[in-house]
Amino acid sequence: MRLDELARRLDATLVGDPEAVVDGVRSLSDAGPTHLSFLHNPKYVEQARTSRAAAILVRDAEALPERNLLVCDEPYLALARALELIHPAEDVVRGVHPSAIVDDGARLGEDVAVGPCAVIGRGSRVGDGSIIGAGAVIGRDVEIGAKCHLHPRVVIEDRCRVGDRCILHAGAVVGSDGFGFASVGGVHHKVPQVGIVDIEDDVEIGANVCIDRAALGVTRVGRGTKVDNLVQIAHNVEIGEGCLLVAQVGISGSTTIGSHAVFAGQSGCSGHLTIGDRVVLGAKSALYRDMPDGAVWTGIPARPHREWLKSTVNLQRLDSLRESVKDLEGRVAELTEAVEGHDT
Repeated sequence: MRLDELARRLDATLVGDPEAVVDGVRSLSDAGPTHLSFLHNPKYVEQARTSRAAAILVRDAEALPERNLLVCDEPYLALARALELIHPAEDVVRGVHPSAIVDDGARLGEDVAVGPCAVIGRGSRVGDGSIIGAGAVIGRDVEIGAKCHLHPRVVIEDRCRVGDRCILHAGAVVGSDGFGFASVGGVHHKVPQVGIVDIEDDVEIGANVCIDRAALGVTRVGRGTKVDNLVQIAHNVEIGEGCLLVAQVGISGSTTIGSHAVFAGQSGCSGHLTIGDRVVLGAKSALYRDMPDGAVWTGIPARPHREWLKSTVNLQRLDSLRESVKDLEGRVAELTEAVEGHDT
């Protein structure tokens, strides 16, 4: 695609040769003379200056003089759109594969694709334009919205709901039983989990994520939330809109999370907590108490980030403090001995 055409379709300002052509997108270090690349982190300015890319998506043209540039307010977002234009997804064959099993009581919308060995149970509904990947299993009375993409081996258990334009990656399980047991006399008696999971519109669920059905009521993932791989969301959890849960996060049961919260990698929280809007929980942090709106907490147990930084600095000073105390103890001992000898 010519740069002038690409700039027009990305709503970007072109600086440089409008007739230059790009046929792919690469990183700054891998790009060649026919590739588009991008710069959204000032850390990589020097790498951008030496890159062989035909053109670079940038926010500030002054950083890269004498280069072909596509200038836009959000280079990373423009990159996503450029990838869709230059590397479009492969067309999916619509219809039901002969090896798939679709119950006579299930209803499929228009232009649905059902892959090999997929199973769709009685009473389930799949919206227009949705894709059900190979080996996916959709239970009974499940509702899946329009333009969803369930990758291979996704499992949606009975009665759960998935909104429009959702993406569920391979191996995700929605609606498995919550971890509920009544422990009496050393025996763990299973408590039936009879609720559902409700995934709202525009949610993306990573590979091998597990979202448990509620014991009673609903486990909910809010509109526009993005969940990375290997995340565990327990029964009766309520997650607000636009949240980000990064890899290996764990959310214990009956916790409520507000909108636009960020849980960094391997962080987690105990159950029955109330967590506010726009919070950030740092990587590997463990939260054991409620978290107010807008808070940024880190550590184990998690606490305000500045407090954690101070405690970490103090911990690093322990060796020198110990040596100082040892020296002071020696001096006190010498003074005590001198005073006792003087008294004698």
